[in-house]
Amino acid sequence: MASKRNSPPTTTVAECQTMIQNTLQNPMVKFLRQQMEKAGCPVRDSFFRAVYCPPHKAAQGAFMRGKGVFVCSNYSVLQEQVDRVIIHELIHAFDDCRAKINWNNCAHHACSEIRAGHLSGDCHFKRELLRGFLKLRGQGQECVRRRVMESLSANPNCAGSVAKNSMEAVWDICYNDTKPFDRAP
Repeated sequence: MASKRNSPPTTTVAECQTMIQNTLQNPMVKFLRQQMEKAGCPVRDSFFRAVYCPPHKAAQGAFMRGKGVFVCSNYSVLQEQVDRVIIHELIHAFDDCRAKINWNNCAHHACSEIRAGHLSGDCHFKRELLRGFLKLRGQGQECVRRRVMESLSANPNCAGSVAKNSMEAVWDICYNDTKPFDRAP
């Protein structure tokens, strides 16, 4: 049997739910929730849930229309990780609210992933450095592209070259769309 010391750090669902409650006080989360309410999609605290995710799941969280935002407790051990997951998924929720996204359409999915990667801080220089990616120019866009492709690879409607072609087709419009922010945070 493997030693527990060799296991990656993990958080219980209850501990993660407490971190989610802390995240709801984050100014960016408050702003996004206000914007969703203005757009006709109010978001209650119960919209956010901690869950245990299967070990093969690559994402730290997910947005599901009609169900809310899920944060994987076993992949989110730091408060900052929970904050980023919630912000990223709230951008998907905002996009879904304003545009009624067809998540089976690879271009729609790519657009929301581009926006979430760009606007959530997922690709901030410090985070990229911690992931082992070091490039002074263009790293932010490279990160967004890489993370979009990772997400699209989990969508069966985005097989093969469809994912990359869809991302490239919507890149300029979606990367430059900063709603509900005036500019990229």
